[in-house]
Amino acid sequence: MTGTAGFIGYHLANRLLEEGYEIAGLDSINNYYDTRLKYDRLSRAGINLNEIAKNRAANSRTYPGYRFFQMDLEDHDAILQLFKEERFDGVVHLAAQAGVRYSLSHPETYIQSNINGFLNILEACRKYPVKNLIYASSSSVYGLNASYPFSVQSNVDHPVSLYAASKKSNELMAHTYSHLFGIPTIGLRFFTVYGPWGRPDMALFLFTRSILKGEPIRVFNHGKMERDFTFIDDIVTGIARMIPRPARPSSSWDPANPDPSFSSAPYRIYNIGNNAPVKLLDFITAIEQATGRKAEMKMEPMQPGDVEKTWADVEALSDDYGYRPDTPINEGIKRFVSWYRDYYNA
Repeated sequence: MTGTAGFIGYHLANRLLEEGYEIAGLDSINNYYDTRLKYDRLSRAGINLNEIAKNRAANSRTYPGYRFFQMDLEDHDAILQLFKEERFDGVVHLAAQAGVRYSLSHPETYIQSNINGFLNILEACRKYPVKNLIYASSSSVYGLNASYPFSVQSNVDHPVSLYAASKKSNELMAHTYSHLFGIPTIGLRFFTVYGPWGRPDMALFLFTRSILKGEPIRVFNHGKMERDFTFIDDIVTGIARMIPRPARPSSSWDPANPDPSFSSAPYRIYNIGNNAPVKLLDFITAIEQATGRKAEMKMEPMQPGDVEKTWADVEALSDDYGYRPDTPINEGIKRFVSWYRDYYNA
């Protein structure tokens, strides 16, 4: 599993380890945001921080089946050597350079991590075959699409950020390797994931911190935005259901009328979202209720790379895995704020 020092990877690794999986966790621990949060996630999973070293295993004291490797996705030789030694049954690839706005000023980072890094994962899965490759895509691939809710059957040819373009590229790369080499791949379009141990660059984290400090919050597009916020536990449950059930080739796929979400290859794309978009101002109200404080809002225009609304159609996920994310936004925000206050003594 890549990205295990990250937000989603931390939660998923803990869930799978408690279920008895054996995991080799990879993360570069880059400084895109405060590395202390990343190290604390690893420590909570039992990793001895003193044992962390480049391309070497650090063992968990909590989970005997967990070893962590600080490793760069771009390190082709190290990735291949690890796959050769371990002969993995499956891969969950969550590591990536995240952030829409950051891609405007650091485009090369997205090519190195999200394109070259993913290519190394695909090549490793080709040379040392796995039963299932699940990888993180993003709702950002829908770009200028304004046909709601966003469906996996929809066109995603108009991204509005390099981050989105890199995720669309990942889906295309995955299909190529599924078709050519029979690697079962599942791409997951995450919709604004939030919850305890979340990323400091996300709106919930930024808003909570500023509201508790009595500082103004920046509200883009003058608050006229909606997001399909998805609680972390829902994401983890969805992925956990997919691990033992990889994608299969579909005999119903029609090349004369191709559905972009599946194929004659062992390839699938799914949305994972709450299927219930929340207005940004209602989202802020929920944070105010959870913190017991009023927000001072600084209204600003839409930022480059942003979209006005996201809304996930999760019928494919429900049909194939019998699962739909359903955590209410008020409950999820309360749990995040409780964690935030405890972690930062705020």
